[in-house]
Amino acid sequence: MGLEPVSAIGTDTTDIAMAVKENDFKKCDQSGFCKRNRAYADRAAANGALWTSPYNILPESAAFENGQFRAIILKTTNNKGDSVRLPITVSFTEAGVARVTIDEERRQNKDIELRHNSAARKERYNEAEQLVIVGGLTLDKTAKVVSEEGDTSTTVQYGLDGQFEASIHFSPFKVDFKRDGATEITFNNRGLFNMEHWRPQGAAAETKEGEAAPAPTAEEDTWWEESFGGNTDSKPRGPESVGLDISFVGYEHVYGIPLHAGPLSLKETRGGDGNYAEPYRMYNLDVFEYILDSPMTLYGSIPFMQAHRQDSTVGVFWLNAAETWVDITKEKIRSNPLALGAGAETDTKTHWISESGLLDVFVFLGPTTQDVLKKYGELTGYTAMPQESAIGYHQCRWNYVSDDDVKDVDRKMDKFNIPYDVIWLDIEYTDGKKYFTWDADKFIDPAGMGKRLDEHGRKLVVIIDPHIKNSDDYAVVSQLKSKEFGVKKKDGGLFDGWCWPGSSHWIDAFNPKAVEWWKTLFKYDAFKGTAENTFIWNDMNEPSVFNGPETTMPKDNLHHGGWEHRDVHNLNGMTFHNATHMALMSRKSGELRRPFVLTRSFFAGSQRLGAMWTGDNQASWDHLAASVPMLLSQGIAGFPFSGADVGGFFGDPDKELQTRWFQAGVFYPFFRGHAHIDSRRREPYLAGEPYTAIITAALRLRYSLLPAYYTAFHRAHVAGEPIIKPMYYTHPNAEGGFAIDDQFFVGNTGLLAKPVQAEGHTSVGMFIPDHEVYYDYFDYSIVPTQPGKRTHMPAPLETIPLLMRGGHIFPRRDQPRRSSQLMKYDDYTLVVTMPRTGSHAEGSLYVDDGDSYDYEQGQYIHQLFVLDGDTISSTRADGSSPPKKAGAWLKAMADVYVDKIVVVGAPSTWAGRISVTATSGGETWTAPLDYTPAIGGRAAFAVVRHLRARAGADWQVSIV
Repeated sequence: MGLEPVSAIGTDTTDIAMAVKENDFKKCDQSGFCKRNRAYADRAAANGALWTSPYNILPESAAFENGQFRAIILKTTNNKGDSVRLPITVSFTEAGVARVTIDEERRQNKDIELRHNSAARKERYNEAEQLVIVGGLTLDKTAKVVSEEGDTSTTVQYGLDGQFEASIHFSPFKVDFKRDGATEITFNNRGLFNMEHWRPQGAAAETKEGEAAPAPTAEEDTWWEESFGGNTDSKPRGPESVGLDISFVGYEHVYGIPLHAGPLSLKETRGGDGNYAEPYRMYNLDVFEYILDSPMTLYGSIPFMQAHRQDSTVGVFWLNAAETWVDITKEKIRSNPLALGAGAETDTKTHWISESGLLDVFVFLGPTTQDVLKKYGELTGYTAMPQESAIGYHQCRWNYVSDDDVKDVDRKMDKFNIPYDVIWLDIEYTDGKKYFTWDADKFIDPAGMGKRLDEHGRKLVVIIDPHIKNSDDYAVVSQLKSKEFGVKKKDGGLFDGWCWPGSSHWIDAFNPKAVEWWKTLFKYDAFKGTAENTFIWNDMNEPSVFNGPETTMPKDNLHHGGWEHRDVHNLNGMTFHNATHMALMSRKSGELRRPFVLTRSFFAGSQRLGAMWTGDNQASWDHLAASVPMLLSQGIAGFPFSGADVGGFFGDPDKELQTRWFQAGVFYPFFRGHAHIDSRRREPYLAGEPYTAIITAALRLRYSLLPAYYTAFHRAHVAGEPIIKPMYYTHPNAEGGFAIDDQFFVGNTGLLAKPVQAEGHTSVGMFIPDHEVYYDYFDYSIVPTQPGKRTHMPAPLETIPLLMRGGHIFPRRDQPRRSSQLMKYDDYTLVVTMPRTGSHAEGSLYVDDGDSYDYEQGQYIHQLFVLDGDTISSTRADGSSPPKKAGAWLKAMADVYVDKIVVVGAPSTWAGRISVTATSGGETWTAPLDYTPAIGGRAAFAVVRHLRARAGADWQVSIV
């Protein structure tokens, strides 16, 4: 939720904005360190070949040992030869990832000690790794120096079979990262590396004894303090930004660095037709009614970027939690100087700028997108395996007003046969915005409400935000104060700001003791009225502070360990998300249920903890269209459990928009309808006919595909794959699809979806990336296609454009139910799509109990399905044996079957067959086969009925 009128929070503070406008947030030239570094880049460009970077490696300091190159970079600070020493480490991991880290040797002189009298730490922030990185750092002891050019460079070979190289140039400092001998990524090729070094205040100009120091220059004006929007940020450590240019050689498209409301393929940012004039900004903020097609910051940030060209993907991960800006420009180059058109390539040149902290960058050389994402996941963690109910439909608004209201919605969803899994409560359920409490007049029996939901196989989610109401009658805030677990002001006193409750304090979730205290608040006997089916929503955790600079916390606030908020701002939301995740893991001794926690703010690594959504969108067609590229960006940035508020948070969608948004939301990994408190009620059953029926059909499509989605989540959990995949990911050679972001494939199913995203449209143009055959999902018609072109697809209001690519097998559950819990032991249907040529198709099913961690002890089913000629087989996908002892869930699954197989595009040789032969575990039996020949544009299809092949067993079906 974004800002509300002042009256809504019980204060007459006049500087709290009614609504957020774009100019409420900084542009680069209003952010001192960004402006300085951009000006630095402009000076370098203006000088061209005459520009010389003042950063050089001392040759005598260079050494390589046990997978690490170490040296000292000398920064020349003036024309007198004064210098600053910057230790550099280049590490090479067993996974083939390179890491470049540059710090600063601090001179602890008297001037610095006198000036630095606050509680803030003196060194650069260096603890992001502890919170973000979970593995993948084992050094490659086989990496070796393969070239030393005297005092000028060292080249290290690393990676599988030595396919990667890092050429480290000394004067000026530069690094070329190569794959198979060709340069893919270059650091400091344009000489924009800039590390603003530690200095005492007033050190910019020398003065004679008794003379007054000259006034600061325009560049120095924001070194020690900076004002914006009526707030002043003191900077006790002075200027300490770090910037670096990173060039992707021969790459035209770059992706990632979410969250921004713009296209998947990132735009240039230095102006020009169709480009942005501002850099992409990463500084997590509460952006109320955010604008579209913009590089301005939103609620979360992941500083991970990929570059892609035909058959090659590379990437970089900028591990820095401070405010960060990224400029992107592209330059045409020619591999053949005599070529006019042919032979031209594009370099994408990026410039990364962070306010503070280390330079810490990881380099991934691919060559595939899958390689890059898998290795990034090894570092920062993979998507948490969700509860199965969490990938069903969530019904939410701000606010369901009472426990009777909740039960009434639950009853009406059942009355209209509309499936859903979770209902949500926003802030109004509390007693006066005091979290961990209930409004006793409206939620008279929360435990009974939860029990009623549980009887229907459903869950409850309640909101808990990081701001704690500053009220004398509130035990939680009293404990926070007495234990000193809140974020502090620059002078060390407890920070007080304004949010929904009015005057509030913020838990400092960087403090391990504060996290331990936070965990106690969620225990069932402490948070009375909650139960095992109650889960949590973390909102406003950027953090949102209504009367703070840019609606957030002052940068000179202090966190655990003495670190300034400026150092850790983008990590703040993740630490709160983590604290809540841990709290749900410890509500009751011995209760090992997977938690569900939704977060609005996030950073790299947040994918380990739960889901995110794209925040306060609007009920408009433009926001519906923007949701797809935003979620695709999340997926390829390692955080695929993502969604957007279906219907739009603000405003009232008309019936067509609401219906089309549900048809799009069916494919969101996180699928939630949500609405603002001032919006009209819009539960699906209120839409009226024909809209309610169309929305219900869309919801049932999602529920039938839950086995396929859960299987896709497993791939995300073990290999870092997106849930919904852009064209460049699935078809890395189809250049025409590299910038397409209005359609996507679902997991590994071969399902290609393109939701209708414009008013009044009754057809879409779907980009077809290859020569494979595509079938309409609903009627099995063969879609006329031309590879690399868009094909016309009719899409009246009741239709979702959804195609099936040949050569795939995916699981469904076809029995309509009210919730995923009630589908738990339903039989499966397999859908097989015959390829254009040959007769081979593959797919898989992963399933576990959808709730516990028993899958870690082998309590799961994971089957690989293969069509080979006239035979369909099922074998254990990972090659392992089933567990020696089946638990209760796995025993129950012995009576769950693959009971139907639908083969779309079935060959004519199957015509006349009336049965198939099935074998499993030494048993043989037959099952009926229905064959329907092709007619008109519809493909022939065959249906195997009443197969009764156990879902968790190996079996084979022969159609002979």
